Amino acid sequence: MEKKLEKYADCPRCPIRNVLDRIGDKWSMLVISVLGEVEKMRFSEIQKVIPDISQKMLTVTLKTLEADGLVSRKVFAEVPPKVEYKITERGKTLLPHINNLTVWAAENMTAIKKSRVKFERK
Repeated sequence: MEKKLEKYADCPRCPIRNVLDRIGDKWSMLVISVLGEVEKMRFSEIQKVIPDISQKMLTVTLKTLEADGLVSRKVFAEVPPKVEYKITERGKTLLPHINNLTVWAAENMTAIKKSRVKFERK
């Protein structure tokens, strides 16, 4: 195997698969992008900005991002409990890559849709 390709051979430890598995789902990059535009947000505020995400899915997504150190969660001792989320320094380093992917997607979406239609007709 070529030297450049060896990094993909050890599948369980492959950093590309490992990281993209966590942030490449339907919601993670969107949540990171939203939190990257403000200092902090409450759960309900995130839900208002991303209205089509379910409460359960937002909870799961935030927990996963918190576990990876991309988002931080602060709980305030009050009734009812107040929880704020914000992007971490590590999460901020991911933002330029997400923004580049967002620009690429916007620039290519029309062509991609045409390709999909053409492919379905085969």
